[in-house]
Formats: sequence, structure tokens, C-alpha cells
Amino acid sequence: MKEVIDWLTERPYYAGQVETQQTVPGRTARTREIPLHTRVERALEAEGIEALYDHQAAAIEALRNDEHVVLATPTASGKSLAYTIPALERALEDGLTTLYIAPQVALINDQEETLKELSRAMGFGKQVDVAQYTGRLSQSQKRSVRERRPSILLTTPDMLHYGLLPHARRLWDWFFSNLDLVILDEVHEYRGVFGSHVGLVLRRLARICTRFESDPQFLCCSATIANPVEHASRVTNQPQREFRLVTEDTSATGPTHWLFWNPPEYGEGQQGHGQRRSSHTETKRLFVDLVTQGLQTAVFTRARQTAERYASASARELRSRGERELANTIGAYQAALSNERRQQLEAELHSGDLRGVWSTNALELGVDIGGLDAVILDGYPGTRMATWQQAGRAGRGTDPSLVILVAGEDQLDQYMMRHPDSFFQGAPEQAVANPENTQLLPAHVTAAATESWLTPADSEQFGEPFPTIVGKLESAGTLSRRSTDAGIRWLYDGGGSPQHEMSLRTIGDREITLKDRQRDEIIGRLPFEDALRDAHPGAIYHHQGRTYEVVKLDLEYDIAELGPSRADYYTRTLHEKEVTVRADHTEQRLTTNEEVLVRFADITMRKQITGFERRDSRSGEVIGQESLSVPETTLETSALYYTVPDSMRAELLAADGSFPGAIHAVEHAMISLFPLQLVCDRRDIGGLSTPLHPHTDQSTIFIYDGYPGGVGLSKTGYERIDNLVSETYDLLSECPCDAGCPACVQSPHCGNANEPLDKKLGRQLLSRFLDGQTE
Repeated sequence: MKEVIDWLTERPYYAGQVETQQTVPGRTARTREIPLHTRVERALEAEGIEALYDHQAAAIEALRNDEHVVLATPTASGKSLAYTIPALERALEDGLTTLYIAPQVALINDQEETLKELSRAMGFGKQVDVAQYTGRLSQSQKRSVRERRPSILLTTPDMLHYGLLPHARRLWDWFFSNLDLVILDEVHEYRGVFGSHVGLVLRRLARICTRFESDPQFLCCSATIANPVEHASRVTNQPQREFRLVTEDTSATGPTHWLFWNPPEYGEGQQGHGQRRSSHTETKRLFVDLVTQGLQTAVFTRARQTAERYASASARELRSRGERELANTIGAYQAALSNERRQQLEAELHSGDLRGVWSTNALELGVDIGGLDAVILDGYPGTRMATWQQAGRAGRGTDPSLVILVAGEDQLDQYMMRHPDSFFQGAPEQAVANPENTQLLPAHVTAAATESWLTPADSEQFGEPFPTIVGKLESAGTLSRRSTDAGIRWLYDGGGSPQHEMSLRTIGDREITLKDRQRDEIIGRLPFEDALRDAHPGAIYHHQGRTYEVVKLDLEYDIAELGPSRADYYTRTLHEKEVTVRADHTEQRLTTNEEVLVRFADITMRKQITGFERRDSRSGEVIGQESLSVPETTLETSALYYTVPDSMRAELLAADGSFPGAIHAVEHAMISLFPLQLVCDRRDIGGLSTPLHPHTDQSTIFIYDGYPGGVGLSKTGYERIDNLVSETYDLLSECPCDAGCPACVQSPHCGNANEPLDKKLGRQLLSRFLDGQTE
């Protein structure tokens, strides 16, 4: 691997781009033996496993001590064996059932095969049956699974919601009455809206278990996050004190060579303006170089369109170098592909036939693709957790591996380039979910009523809002109240299936179908708000190596028609926002300056897309702009906001610069730093700065959750506002640019085309926030 790194860094076109080179050393395994069921032990020996890693043994022993477990170790550390053994032993010894829940069907396919192999090796036959129950099965296949009565059932949260809980008493009583272990794989993925929904589904599962007098243990597998037990407790509604945390990875690994790679700024002799060569372009060059050097390589990038576009561009580059056969071994992997295509790509990666792949984070989770030689991260993935997860795809056993982080020009990427110790030594981020979200609760309470009658005791699962929600549903005629000898009961009195009227992955269910007009075929679907951003008339859209222009967006029939395009530009929308404060909940003063008031509140944000820009694919420069007429969208969510005292405002207005640009710059910079502390993407958070807001009669900066009802992001920001202010000041002070650049105050998601922005005055405002100090 050292020879490959030397070869790369000696290329003249890469001169000066390596900011940091660091090697994370490998380690030898630490194992120990624990008592196992004879047949389990025999099956493991047949697989060449004579002892367990220490962390696997610790998790199994904790389960045997009737504790819940959070197993938070890195990718490829062998977490699956820690739950496979208890699941098989409980099925064999006591006829008890296990429910395995994973966020993706691809994970379920992997785990089903692993469990079946061990079951076959133990010679159990029908004693331990393993089956998946997902939306990919036909009705006859689902019926066959129910008739077989498997001991270990693998499913997604979605199928638990749609297909298991609604029929628990009629079709699944045998399963839930014997349920002894629930495995939540990739529990860190249950955050935001999805995590809040899943938390409520698990509360409904707990109600069903109570009805069947079962009380399962939970084993939650997680990536490395700051709050693994707190997060697992919040999602499962089990007390934190009942969890055992296992975090030390005792498996064997080879050394990992890390390169922090910063593309050069534009222009000879023009340094410090912050505008850099595209990370996509630089990643493509590195990718092609590594593949031609014989390294099986994966690129992780943030957007489906980027993965598709640059996989095609990489194949073209290989052909231009005369590597035609190698060009045919490059692919793009992302969640919108068909199940068959994803499985084909996974198999080809595992076999080595696919030599390179561009992927979104869809490949980040624990799907078995074998070990890669190298991973390139096209832009900082947004969190340390995601970065380590994606990097963990590199490495075959104890062989050395290579990870290259290619920085974008925005704030977080450049922060990591300047502060590599913050990545390698910094604390992991917190995962956040909000099962108390009052916009989600009514639908789940309604669904619960169809699964089993509601009682006042259900406040234990649904929290303090439960009586109010039940009262409203009763008034609306959705629930009917009954008085019985055992107390008050509420029954569902509506029609249809409440479960099928909501999606766990979003809050809104409206989707836009994408249609290839020339081929007359459906190529995908997008959530409504995503479609307004990505599939408006004139938008450039990439899919499976093809480039399209959106010709028509029909919102009456929810269809976007796309035609072929050879555009060498991309598009980005412009918008206007308005925020109304519905209710203030709490307030505090900055500890560094008590003049500054900070509040946490419920707000309504109205957003109107007004047009879009065309930007050159190579330079990112604006080459055109058009107006759009699409519907306004509304978001009711939670926010933190703070005001600028009149005395500070007057001081800054008298200074040389733009006051609206100053508060706009502070808003952008502060939002960009949220992923340093929370497992989130900057798109999960929105903001608005206004020189005068009617609710406060002062200059005000709002930072809000990008999801209806809020998922806890802005609340956490409110709780640590002093640190945010200080970190934002440091960000603006450390960036070497003069007027503001993508590495400090410019945002790729700004709907006002990053106008106005005043970095210097923004830094001055923050310095006044920090104990009144002046520049």
C-alpha cells in the first residue's frame, strides 16, 4: 500500500493536495471461550470459529444475565455472531422466538443466509426455522412463512408496522407469545423522522407483547456514537439502567492508511478565496488511478445523481486511457435501484468482478460485499460516525487498506482539513430521535387502537400527550370510548387501515413519479418536496448513466416527464422563506453575554421556490437563471432563535458593511457546524435571518429542524448554544478568506444564492456575543 500512496503523491497533477497522512495501526484479535450449546459449538467449529471475540462473548453473557445490550463496535467487527448465537440457542432449548429488525432489506438478505447456514450446520432441520418477512415477498410466500412458524423472523420496521402488528392477534399470536429477543440492527440509523417513527412502532410492539404476556430483551447494534445507551433507550422505551454497553472492538484488523486530500484553489497565485476544484472531479481522477493500479475501490458520495453521473464519467475516462475491459467493471450503487440490480452489484463486489463502484451511503450499512482495497470519500460524509462506517468498507482481514477523504469546499470539509485531530481524536456525535413528536403520535395511537384496545395505561408507551390525543381522536369519531369492568377502553371506530395511511420514512406520503418520455417507462419516484427541488421544469436529472432534462411537472397527476439531454451544467433552486412563531417554550441568556436572549419554540416555516440557476459543471459558475411557478410548502416544526440587542444592531449598522449580510453569514456558519455534534446532515436543519421580525421586534436568527414536529436537533442546539456561538466564531476567524467563501459562510443550499453575506461584520457580531469582546 505504501508503494501505491507514493505513486499517487508523486503524480505532478496531485502536487500539494495531501493535507494529512496518518496510519491507524492494525491489531491482533482478543478471544475467549464461553459455554455454548453443543450443536452451536459444533457448527461454529465447522466454520473455523474456535473462540469468540471478547466483545461478542461480553454481549452474549449480558443477555444471559437478563440485561438489554448495546453493542457499539465498528463495521466488520463481527457483531452478528453476538446475536446469532443467543437466537439459535433460545430457539433450540426453549422454543422461543427472535425478531430481527434492520432498516434495509439488503441487510436482511445477508443475515438470513448467515443464520440459515449455521442452522443447517447444526443439523436442526425443522427445529430452528429462519425466514424473512418483507415487502419483497409475494402473498403466497408470506402465507408460507406464517404456516412454517419460523423461530427467527427477519423484517424491516416498515413490515413490522404494516404486516405484523396489525395482524398480531389473528396471524402471529404464536410468534409474539413466545417472543424473547428483539435485535435492532444499525440502531444509529433510527434517527430523525425515521427514528421517531420506529420508536413509536416499538412502543406499539411493547403493547402487543404485554397483551401476550411476553417480555423480550433487546440487543441493539450500533456504530460508534456519543450516546449509544441513551439513544437505544429512547428508541426502544426501555430504561437506560437496564442496558449493558459493549464498545471495545477486539477483532483483528490490518493497518488503515488515511489521506486527507484538499483539491487546489482556482487561479495561479490566487490563494485564500476558498473556491476549490470540484471534489467530484478530483475523486474521479483518484478513483480511475487506483482502479488502474489494481485496487478494488469504492467511492462514497452524497447524492444519487452524483453517483450515477461520475460512475459513467469514470468509465469514459478508463476507455479514453485504453482500459476498455476495466471500464466495463465500474458501477453505480444507490437506494433507488431495483432489488435485483442491487443484489447483482453486491455479488459482483464480493466476487471481485466489479472493480470499482460509486455509491451513496446505501452501501454504508453492513451488507456483505467482502473487503475492498480502497475507499474514497467524495466530500466529508457529514459526521465522524458516517466517515468511519464508510471507511470500514476498506480492508481484507489483516491486509493494509487505503482511505482517502477528498474535501469539498464547504465549511465542514475545510474544518476537517484544518483540524484533522478533531476527526481522529474528537468525540463522536449524538444520535437524536423524538418519539414524542406530536405530529406523529396521533397516527400511531390510531394504529395501536386497531391492534389492541387502548387503555389509560398506554400513557406509559405514548407519553404525556396521550390523554389529549385520545380525547381529540374520540371527538373526531376515530375512537369510541367504552366503560368496562376492567376500566375505560378505546376502540378504533374508523375505516380502512391507519397503518397504510402513513409511511415510516417520511411524514408526507405524496410522491412524484419520474417518467422517461422517450422510452415511455417509469425510472423512479421522489417525495413531493424533493421533486419540487430536483424535478421542476428545466431541472437536469441523472439516472443510471443517462442525463435528462425535466420537460414537464404535472402536479395534478403527480408525474414528471423527462427527456434526454446532453447538458454540461447542473441546476439549483432559489427560494424565499417566512417564519411565524406559534409558541415559545423556554428561554435563556447567553452565559457570555446576558444581553442576548435565546428561545426554543414551535414555528411555522413557509417556503416558496421562485426559480432556479444553471451552473457550469466544471466551475460551478452561474450561467443562467429562470423563474418557476410551483406550490408553496409549509413546515410546522421546532426551532431555536436568538435576537440581536438593539445596541449591538446600532453599532453594526454604523460600521462599514452589510448588517443583513452579517446575520445571514452567522446563520449559515452556525448551521454548518451542527453535524460536528449531532448525527445529521446539514439538509436536516434550516435557517432564516431577518433584520426585523414581527414576533420579537428585533433582528432575529432562526435555526429549525427540517422535519414536521421537530426531531430534537434544534433543541439540542438550544441546550448547547454557548458552544455553538464559540465554535462559529472560531470558524469565521480561522478561514483565511476576506469576504466569505464556501469554507466559512457560503452554503450550497442557500435559496438566496448566498446574497447578501458579510463575513467580517458577522465575525464582529459573534465577538460581541462572546462576553462583549470587540474585534
